Amino acid sequence: MKNKGLWLKIAIFATGISGLVSEFILSTLASYFIGDTIIQWTIVLSLMLFAMGLGSHASRLVKKNLLTTFLLIEFSLSLLISFAPLLVYSLAAKTEFIHILIYGLSLLVGFCIGFEIPLATRLNETYEPLDKNISNILSWDYIGSLVGGLLFAFWGLPYLGITNTAFVFGFLNFGVALLLLYNFRALIFKEKKWLIGIACFLMVIISFGFVLSEKIILYSEQSLYKDKIVYQEQSNYQKITVTQWQEHYWLYINGNQQLSTFDEFLYHEPMVHPVMALTPEHKDILIIGGGDGFNVKELLKYEDIHKITVVDLDPAMTKLGKDFEGLVKYNEKSLHDAKVDIINDDGFTFLEKRNHYYDLIIIDLPDAKNIELNKLYSLEFYQMAYQSLRPNGHLITQAGSPYYATKAFYCIDKTMKAAGFNNLQLHNQVLTLGEWGWIIGSKKLTKQKMINIMENASYKNLNTKWFTNETIKLMTSFGKPMIDTTGVEINTINTPVLYRYYLDGNWDLY
Repeated sequence: MKNKGLWLKIAIFATGISGLVSEFILSTLASYFIGDTIIQWTIVLSLMLFAMGLGSHASRLVKKNLLTTFLLIEFSLSLLISFAPLLVYSLAAKTEFIHILIYGLSLLVGFCIGFEIPLATRLNETYEPLDKNISNILSWDYIGSLVGGLLFAFWGLPYLGITNTAFVFGFLNFGVALLLLYNFRALIFKEKKWLIGIACFLMVIISFGFVLSEKIILYSEQSLYKDKIVYQEQSNYQKITVTQWQEHYWLYINGNQQLSTFDEFLYHEPMVHPVMALTPEHKDILIIGGGDGFNVKELLKYEDIHKITVVDLDPAMTKLGKDFEGLVKYNEKSLHDAKVDIINDDGFTFLEKRNHYYDLIIIDLPDAKNIELNKLYSLEFYQMAYQSLRPNGHLITQAGSPYYATKAFYCIDKTMKAAGFNNLQLHNQVLTLGEWGWIIGSKKLTKQKMINIMENASYKNLNTKWFTNETIKLMTSFGKPMIDTTGVEINTINTPVLYRYYLDGNWDLY
């Protein structure tokens, strides 16, 4: 009898593992397809807990056949866990309401978990007294949740990817349900032999889903991009996708374009050469982000550079910049140069523990559309960068689109000024991105002095594709902001406003 009680606890333990992993997967997918990581994780996990309450309440309606109902819920949960990512990927390109699907799946998973915990408690009362029964069932569920969270973070996401993780943990939950069915066979098989048929059917369905999942995902993902996908990887930090059109490649992070080899020079030449003209010494240069190697390519055109340090959080990104043929062809193997030192670390943490000073800091990161990136555009970050520069040093950061994310652009500008920089705004039309902007921060030079130096500098020996002295006037000329920016706030870690400005931008105009 005790063994039967143990199998109930093991089933709840497996549910704790698989259920939480499923919610983490759905939270990750919500961040990927909808954006705003903190908000999406909050919504998904809150919906799960709410639905658990609904499921617990609804379980009171079950008056008989408790074990059969429990097994049917276990089977349903296994199916939901296994196929949730496939459903999301398959429908993401076909509907504007993907958030409804993700939130709906979160509710269903939570409902199933909440429904079966009271059932397990009622079943277990035959084998344990009330005080031990409730505490043991809940303990096994909570411990399972801890194990599931750790497995997702340190094994599932980095090594299996989202889809395979879902199937592995779906199989885990299903396998334990089968063991439960076997151990309680004497109580079930006399009247409920059809459960065996359901179990066999689900085994076939989940197995086929697992075998075909990669093809289904690739087909579904391909419909999100107009060009052929030639590389994909879900790293610990982001979803990296590369597509190809003719001889050119497009790099996407979490579905957002980062660059195209077709016109990357319209982005990287303006980012590197004007600020290099302002900086009298080029010995030590720090790049935060830029793991694709294209800024490094432009910097290596200067023979007086001694060292370039590239700090990019994601090893998958720097590996792509070093080894993927489609990028290496265009970044000219820049990340393999002896002057380049690659460090996979968080840019904020790196500056916090700095013990070195730089002539130039280049910040080439994705737009701060979530809290994680927001800190790398914060007042605290720019203050550390200011202290890390030599007296004649400069900083340049990509600052999004001054036309399509106007408040975000001017928020970065205002935040840098609050950190002590004298600023110069730049912009250029990048064919595949639209109008894009950068901001240069100087420790000493005024805005007009920076413009004068850049206009009078010589760029003839740099072998640029587009950038010349004449482009300086174009890049430094701005009309009025597209919207009122007088109320734009400074972005800080404690008051992270920048990511909200990005999310509220006029992106639909592009």
